[in-house]
Amino acid sequence: MLKWLVSIVIVVALLGGLQPLLARYLPLGRLPGDVTMVRNGRTWHLPFTTTVLMSLLAWLILRWL
Repeated sequence: MLKWLVSIVIVVALLGGLQPLLARYLPLGRLPGDVTMVRNGRTWHLPFTTTVLMSLLAWLILRWL
């Protein structure tokens, strides 16, 4: 259990550090179906399509393991 937790923390930290680089090449958060609203000077991002794609990818990876 501890190995899985440490592995997940490391992967999340790596992806967080690589996020600016990945944002150049992957349009995550800007796909059709992702909603961006501006109200009262605040910007709200609702990444519906990105969430579905990431969930599908995670399911495929876990299914493969």
